[in-house]
Amino acid sequence: MLIVVKVGGSILEEVPAELVSDIKNVLSGNQLVLVHGGGKEVTEIASKLGKEQKFVFSPTGFRSRYTDKETMEIFTMVMVGRINKKLVSALQKQKIPALGLSGLDGFLVRAERKKRLVIVDERGRKRVIDGGYTGKIGQINVSLLQLLLEDGYVPLVSPVAVSEEFEPLNVDADRTASSIAGALKADRLVLLTDVEGFSSEDWGRHDN
Repeated sequence: MLIVVKVGGSILEEVPAELVSDIKNVLSGNQLVLVHGGGKEVTEIASKLGKEQKFVFSPTGFRSRYTDKETMEIFTMVMVGRINKKLVSALQKQKIPALGLSGLDGFLVRAERKKRLVIVDERGRKRVIDGGYTGKIGQINVSLLQLLLEDGYVPLVSPVAVSEEFEPLNVDADRTASSIAGALKADRLVLLTDVEGFSSEDWGRHDN
């Protein structure tokens, strides 16, 4: 069975031993692709660097980070560097053959840079603003993931995509996991979160 799992950033703050143990158990007889978040840590590091983070709301109520060039640099540094490698290290300590990647590597996740964003301001009015460095996922490099899976690796993917101009783009981790699951025709997509009422025991009961 092929399973794609998205792990929320808040769960990864300390990389709980229970999570690593569950991943190891799921790997028994299954192939696994992991996608991680980490927005909270991006915000914390950006604050320490003196870069105030701005969040916007879509007309449907979806909250997202407004990603200008400097924010994109911080986002890439924290997601691809700090968080991804911290989790790779934790998995490898338990002899899990994790391989850290971002969407930039091998054109793993291609996205179209959003030229404009429609947002709702604090007065409830719709406004159109520059899209910044936010992307809409268009293509997944399925052959690369299949090659890694066939060789026994566990791909661990950061939600940073590559644009048509070869720029890094911020893409939503949930959508990244969903796009990978769809492209690979995965048997299951699991979204792990710290929302009350959900636990790792539910893994086997959440179909995509």
